[in-house]
Amino acid sequence: VQLQASGGGLVQAGDSLRLSCAASASGRAVGRITMGWFRQAPGREREFVAAIFRTVGNKYYADSVKGRFTIDRDVATNMVYLQMNSLKPEDTADYYCAADFSLILSTVTDWRAYAYWGQGTLVTVSS
Repeated sequence: VQLQASGGGLVQAGDSLRLSCAASASGRAVGRITMGWFRQAPGREREFVAAIFRTVGNKYYADSVKGRFTIDRDVATNMVYLQMNSLKPEDTADYYCAADFSLILSTVTDWRAYAYWGQGTLVTVSS
């Protein structure tokens, strides 16, 4: 599976952005694979942002983004999106999409459980 993330940019606090992740895989892959978004700010560890679990589509969010970010998938186009509203300066980071066919639910927030990664897309939120 190849992943291509896009949609980052420079915005002001309170603005919105939508990140996209295109999965290059056969069939309706994003319906059969767990997709996650992670972020990494300079000097900080990679952290979980959101995930949508394979098949059933249950969604999970980090506490820091709950109520502001929404993860969605389009099975027909093999796309996953991260809608980010009410952005804060502390949301500034490189954002990565990730995927895995077989991770278990208890590891959905652990970046080490994901086998496939896209390149980062930079989100910068100015105050």
